[in-house]
Amino acid sequence: MTHLLILFFATYSAAFMATVPPGLLNMNAAKASVEKGKLNGIVFSLGVSTMIMAQAYIAVYISKFLYNNPQVIDVLFKAAIVVFAFFAVYFFVVAKRNKAKDFTTVNVSKKNSFFRGLALAALNLLTIPYYSGLNAMWNEAGWIKFEAQDIATFVFAAACGTFSVLYLYVFYFNKLETKTSTFSRNSNFILSALMVVLLAITLIRIFYK
Repeated sequence: MTHLLILFFATYSAAFMATVPPGLLNMNAAKASVEKGKLNGIVFSLGVSTMIMAQAYIAVYISKFLYNNPQVIDVLFKAAIVVFAFFAVYFFVVAKRNKAKDFTTVNVSKKNSFFRGLALAALNLLTIPYYSGLNAMWNEAGWIKFEAQDIATFVFAAACGTFSVLYLYVFYFNKLETKTSTFSRNSNFILSALMVVLLAITLIRIFYK
């Protein structure tokens, strides 16, 4: 039982720290909260966390394969380049089109927010390699085994750590009532810039390796 607690808090902390820096998911959670309401931001976050659970589950079973076959990671990074480049252009174009518009509250179904969270989280191709590496580290430390309760703890902790950060983003930005208009207009520019940064980091990691 003790090793499950260690596993949970270690994985929770790793997921939390990985999600804290501004990125595609937490910025979209904040954007959903500002434009569509706090509840939609939470539902979006639940969609993201659900996908993180699926990705962490997959990562557990392919961690050894990834480390024995480095070329698989190379393919994931190359695919990430295409995704980040596409979204950098997409968010920039959207921002240019909406630059002059005033802030308005949009009523969007919570169901759509949930599936949008699922879709955006699925596009983050670095998640599986990250949790695969994490799983390998915990396995080496003796904190996790390939048993049902260990896997469930690992997957649940990853989702909880991610959701905690998104929840903070949802409520932090939603409380800035006097600045929601500015944030709404500029969020797509911010997201575009973040995609460029992620693209640059991915390229550096590929060439450095």
